[in-house]
Amino acid sequence: MSSALTPRSHTVPVVADNDNRYKAVQAKLDKLGKAMDDATIELESLRRSMETNAKQTDCLATDIENAGLDPKFVALTHNVATALDGAAREVRGLCDTAHETTDLTHRTRRTHSKLYRALDEIRSNRREKTPKPGFFTR
Repeated sequence: MSSALTPRSHTVPVVADNDNRYKAVQAKLDKLGKAMDDATIELESLRRSMETNAKQTDCLATDIENAGLDPKFVALTHNVATALDGAAREVRGLCDTAHETTDLTHRTRRTHSKLYRALDEIRSNRREKTPKPGFFTR
């Protein structure tokens, strides 16, 4: 049974700032999508590991029982297996949520591109200054 935790750097994958230019928003959405993809993969790996550990712990409880050890230890070991199995189910739900968030992030990036790419190309290729988005809605 191996549940070695590896420390992760605590860097924020996407900095929330006031830079709302088209390319900056696209870059932020791209980084967020990639970070969520990575999180989904890691959560799936964690879930599989927890399920494996739960099965191994259950087998260990059977071995302890067959060895004639105190029933208290058998019950405790079965409780650990049950807790691991329950935690794995909860991680599955978290993994599903992360996957859904990833899909929504990619969809948002595509929609943002569809809505604003042409405007950004027009504004970027002009020599004259143009009003910022929202100027005429005041």
